[in-house]
Amino acid sequence: MQSYTIGQAARLLGVSPDTARRWADAGRLTTHRDENGRRLIDGRDLAAFSVELARSTAAEEGTSYTSARNAFPGIVTAIKLGDVAAQVEIQAGPHRLVSLLTREAVEDLGLEVGMEATARVKSTNVHIDRA
Repeated sequence: MQSYTIGQAARLLGVSPDTARRWADAGRLTTHRDENGRRLIDGRDLAAFSVELARSTAAEEGTSYTSARNAFPGIVTAIKLGDVAAQVEIQAGPHRLVSLLTREAVEDLGLEVGMEATARVKSTNVHIDRA
């Protein structure tokens, strides 16, 4: 049976490795250690958890939610492009979030005013995910 590292599982679940570690520490994700001491998750356990997570997320769909990474789904209201840097503003319900990132990141994401996007706030950083 295939096993996944915490990082691989996080990528497949669409969360940060820190979130996956917290879920493992809380017993939500069952892990075991390999011969090198790395925590691994069995493929079947990860598949079952991903279905459970999708169901719980679907139940919350349409409402704003806060995860460990504070996700704010909303709409892009402004983009200011410089030669190297960019500023993106997202209105997420009553919240206006501003992210400073590279112009290249804005272009790679294909961000435009009026499109859906999710601002993820961690500490003082705002990350943008294209919807």
